[in-house]
Amino acid sequence: MNVGAHDELPIPGTYIFDGKAAMKGYALNKMCYSFNEARNREEFLKDEDAYCRKYGLNEEQRKAIRERNVLAMIHAGGCIYYLAKFAGIFGLTVQDVGAQQRGMPVEDFKKMLQAQGD
Repeated sequence: MNVGAHDELPIPGTYIFDGKAAMKGYALNKMCYSFNEARNREEFLKDEDAYCRKYGLNEEQRKAIRERNVLAMIHAGGCIYYLAKFAGIFGLTVQDVGAQQRGMPVEDFKKMLQAQGD
């Protein structure tokens, strides 16, 4: 099969953040970007659902927020750069998010990373 410059083969287990995903996740990403300001983080923590509605998140996105499920947020159009701002509010580390993406416990994820570094 010939693959042109713009015809990329999907990588199993990955989610491609493209224009379609960006449009789907615009409200979610805009909300997460707002967390750059402390007053917005405080407002979110006072009433998460009201804050999500303020930004127009759909039910799929609000459910992912309630469950702190970063992988579900990615599937709902979230960009990991902006989602990191959300994760930071709750003290989630890069390893926590990576473990969610891999569907494994954080300690197992850390061990896997350490093993790859040997």
